[in-house]
Amino acid sequence: MAGALGLHVITTQLPIAFISATKQTFRRASVIRCAANPPNKRYTIAVLPGDGVGNEVIPVAVDALRLAGSLEGLDLRFEELPIGGAALELVGVPLPEETLRKAKQSDAVLLGAVGWHVLIIVYLPKWDNSPKHLKPITALLQLRAGLEVFSNLRPITVFPQLVDSTYLRKDTAEGVDIMIIRELTGGIYNAHPRGFTTNEQGDEVGFCTESYSASEVDHIARVAFDIAKQRRSKLCSVDKATILEGSMLWRKRVTAMGLEYPEVEVSHLLIDTAAMDLVRYPRQFDTILTGVMFGDILSDLAAMIPGSVGLLPSAALGDSGPGIFEPVHGSAPKHYGKDTVNPLAAVLSAAMLFRYGLKEENAAQRIEKAVSDVLDRGFRTRDILTPGTTLVGCKRMGEEILRSLDARVSVSNGSLV
Repeated sequence: MAGALGLHVITTQLPIAFISATKQTFRRASVIRCAANPPNKRYTIAVLPGDGVGNEVIPVAVDALRLAGSLEGLDLRFEELPIGGAALELVGVPLPEETLRKAKQSDAVLLGAVGWHVLIIVYLPKWDNSPKHLKPITALLQLRAGLEVFSNLRPITVFPQLVDSTYLRKDTAEGVDIMIIRELTGGIYNAHPRGFTTNEQGDEVGFCTESYSASEVDHIARVAFDIAKQRRSKLCSVDKATILEGSMLWRKRVTAMGLEYPEVEVSHLLIDTAAMDLVRYPRQFDTILTGVMFGDILSDLAAMIPGSVGLLPSAALGDSGPGIFEPVHGSAPKHYGKDTVNPLAAVLSAAMLFRYGLKEENAAQRIEKAVSDVLDRGFRTRDILTPGTTLVGCKRMGEEILRSLDARVSVSNGSLV
């Protein structure tokens, strides 16, 4: 029943109100009636809408989680928590202790975006000149560290209904299905030493360290090989082993681990060649393994294959504990408040939350089939609009996803029942 799927929001005496994103509704009362099965499992999901368009797409994802879960007999309890610019406004830090503590206690974390925060209707990029520890993006790094997530899964899939939205030739993009596996906790984003200094000429210098240990490479490589085995048994490792010592070690360790997985075909590409080949012939790739910075770049580049960064979900996973599930598009401040953003990346992140976070495959398939049904029915947000389709906003797209879910998408054969 809808009443069993309660929403629990933190309440704290703070200088300004915490505007709840998950309390928004998309005709929820009329859609969620009763579960297909009585609730037999209970999960708590920490919801961190964050900044900008996170506050628009996360309500859609929460509604999809709630309805798909109810149809599978799951009792989902949501607890909304501040992060990023929203948290800076509330308590003066980008990741409050309470947010991290409750995220650790949850079964999964649904994250919107961190970045430029919006106050009422005005964008205030007020943290651009703040110290690093007071920038919204620091919250994301702290959350990953606190939850000990190290593997970032970023699927790149071209929906057949959206082949006309690709930035590539249709015959190049058709059939693309790639999983990019990105290491999160090492490399140039995280290694030390780093900081600022002055050189002998008196010039200010900023410096970072590109560093990977053997154990870090082995940790993420095993994840990639295991996932490649479940897909098409092809793994391409991307590095810059011609120049970077960290990449030289990376290639050495991945090559060695490949001996433990004789059924997986292993190849290596330099980052510049991989970027070129992603555009030239993306279907050659199945599973891509790479480090934190190269994975960041490649996954955004690959967004142009399906046609929009608004289609890309992600999961950040550790060995145990809750994972983080988020769209990769960021806070997109110039689009906030216009009801134009694409919620599909957030909704597909919800599907990944079911699949990888809660191990509820049927619920994940319900969401994915609902997304496919909405696309079959011709609904498109502005970023994926093509001639002959129907332009809708974020909220309307959310309503249509719920309508498809409510039609009881069969997870066995894809038909509506």
